[in-house]
Amino acid sequence: MTLQTTTSASDARGDANPALRAALAVTAIAAATLAGAWFIQLVLDIHPCPLCLEQRYAYYLAIPLGALTAFAAARDVSRGVLLAGLAVLAAATLANAGLATYHAGVEWHLWQGPTDCTGEIGNLGSAGNLLARLDTVKVIRCDEVQWKFLGLSLAGYNVLISLLMAALAAWGIAKTTGRD
Repeated sequence: MTLQTTTSASDARGDANPALRAALAVTAIAAATLAGAWFIQLVLDIHPCPLCLEQRYAYYLAIPLGALTAFAAARDVSRGVLLAGLAVLAAATLANAGLATYHAGVEWHLWQGPTDCTGEIGNLGSAGNLLARLDTVKVIRCDEVQWKFLGLSLAGYNVLISLLMAALAAWGIAKTTGRD
């Protein structure tokens, strides 16, 4: 077996293009996570709080950006473009892990959450239309866990998933930087 044979086999598996592998992995994980979130909301009827909805923004960014970065990697665009795409993916998912950590802390009552989804509900309007307003408004509280599995809430799982995606993007950066 020659060095060229080994290199060709490596290229066929995608080892020679870590940016492509990292971008595809982040895109697939983001799409699966977002599909799971929508399934939980629409099928299981567990509605997200405002912080949960904010945590989806990183996934809405990661799917098209990851796909675009993977497309660029498959077309052998410049290393700088690939590194920029992976860096934005890493930064967005790392920031999302921070937001999810904040949300998990709110759920555990370690700190106060945003006033629009935690604490007392005030200013309900006049008594005449109070019942009508209460029928149309359903406040999903950020400081109450909607669902848990193995002791972790969805925010807790989001921390782990976001860190995984950030690590994959960072791996792609490190391996792409080291390529000749």
